[in-house]
Amino acid sequence: MKNKKSTTQDIEDVLQEIGNKIEDLIQKGAEVGADVKEEIEQKIKDLKDNKTSLEEELRKGKEMLEREFQEKKEELEPRIQESKGFMKEGFKQIFLGIKALFGKK
Repeated sequence: MKNKKSTTQDIEDVLQEIGNKIEDLIQKGAEVGADVKEEIEQKIKDLKDNKTSLEEELRKGKEMLEREFQEKKEELEPRIQESKGFMKEGFKQIFLGIKALFGKK
């Protein structure tokens, strides 16, 4: 079965690919003439800056999602525990009902 990637993993993969392409451009830039080389170096610098910005935004997004998850988890935890208690009591009552039903014979 094919493993599903999370959205953040997809973004991280894209950022890694961008980094690899930047490295390729650096290698190609070393092979060209001086005028073109300066232009390529400026574009590479701009790409690196953009990649850094994207990585920072991804980090901030992850932190925000984690914080929201924790808040929701803390909000729902008491309700989950309460529901768990109700389920246990329900099963207990069902068991007592079955026991009473079969115990009368």
